[in-house]
Amino acid sequence: MSWDFVFGFTNAVALAGWALLAFAPRRPLVLSAILYAGVAVLCAAYLAMFIALIAGWADPQRVGEAAPPFEYTVDGLQRMLASRGGITIAWTHFLAFDLFVGLWIARDADAKQVGRVWQIPFLFATLMAGPIGLIAWLIVREPRARAAARR
Repeated sequence: MSWDFVFGFTNAVALAGWALLAFAPRRPLVLSAILYAGVAVLCAAYLAMFIALIAGWADPQRVGEAAPPFEYTVDGLQRMLASRGGITIAWTHFLAFDLFVGLWIARDADAKQVGRVWQIPFLFATLMAGPIGLIAWLIVREPRARAAARR
């Protein structure tokens, strides 16, 4: 299996999850599908890649002087991300966490009775730049959360 295939697969899973999150009715079955067929599949793919790279079962396909994966220094991480395996596993990490955060935002917004049209910018920001979408939602939700706590 090639890194390009894995990269494409994880992107397809994430985009399907985001499409459901943005446009499908928020019924329990849909939310469960996003969590298990989306987030959990991405986490499982991440786990498989992590084990395969650490155990040496998968070739990280180093570019230039790329270091073995998972050397936790700035220089080591930079070299790791210069490998096809390193960038694919890192991207899958982003996809899984951003989709999970998007799911949390959507559920939280629904609970606070924020309409779907108002949610879309936060979900899009989370899809494109995870922490920016999250911090924006946290800032906007705070007054509603305080009001709900007083009730």
